Amino acid sequence: MPRPSRSELQAMPYQLNPLFAVPFAQDTLPDAEAVNAQLKTLLLAREGEGARYANPNPSLKQQTGVFESDFNLFAWPEACVQQLRQFCWTTLGRTIAELNGYSAQEMQRLQIFSHTWFHVTRNGGFTILHTHPMASWSGVYCVDPGQTPDDRPESGVLRFHNPHHYSNLFLDPGNARLREPYHHGTWNVRFQPGQLVLFPSWLQHEVMPFYGNDERITVAFNCWFGMKDA
Repeated sequence: MPRPSRSELQAMPYQLNPLFAVPFAQDTLPDAEAVNAQLKTLLLAREGEGARYANPNPSLKQQTGVFESDFNLFAWPEACVQQLRQFCWTTLGRTIAELNGYSAQEMQRLQIFSHTWFHVTRNGGFTILHTHPMASWSGVYCVDPGQTPDDRPESGVLRFHNPHHYSNLFLDPGNARLREPYHHGTWNVRFQPGQLVLFPSWLQHEVMPFYGNDERITVAFNCWFGMKDA
């Protein structure tokens, strides 16, 4: 490609572009209250059966107060699970199509592979900082965020860490108050029931300690893809 001439460079208008931005999608399940009530009853019952539905080989150290299920949740036949599955995959497909510029025909060829599970978190439980290797997209759906004490505003927050690890090594008035999407530090999600968030699996995230007297219940998944007849 030929280099632009001096006159062409001088004619370029001022631009401000978000280079290396991180895609992050959110959606809300229609009629979430009814579906979540069914999911909550089901998931708490399965948690109560202990090892039968627990993850036998967790990749992260399990903290006191956290139950993690095995990774086949979306294979369960219950109607509430399948309704949630359809919602999550529809939103994920829409996100992938828009970001990659896939046509409807290409989307029909897309094959999804996944691990899906649920967490029940009680007082003091948390999840350490981590990523999800060998997947391209991850998601978390909120069944019940639990009650947050007034003096614990970060209770149960899902926290994402800025991948630009050197962006705040030097701060002065020129960059200390950068607004999104250029800001430093972390991004917190304080879940509402029925809320789904989608993010690249490489993005570091954690769940802050939950201090409620009830349960924080979420569904999570990791996905990787192929193309039929590729």
